[in-house]
Amino acid sequence: MKAEDIIHRIQVSLPSAQIKAYDMTGGGDHWQLTIVAGEFNGLSLVEQHQLVYKALGEWMHGPIHALALTTRTPE
Repeated sequence: MKAEDIIHRIQVSLPSAQIKAYDMTGGGDHWQLTIVAGEFNGLSLVEQHQLVYKALGEWMHGPIHALALTTRTPE
């Protein structure tokens, strides 16, 4: 799993997203993501994270073992 794969997959669901992806172990299965997206406006932190999990889909049950998220709106 590469950062570009994760970024692309999230941007399909959240087109305005600006994403930084960091592979925490070098093995491609532990990721730290920082995402700024207009689609997060008006959503709670939990709802923001749920959007990201939904965008990643089945990867959350396979190639991605651990995910640390920081999400926020552009404001």
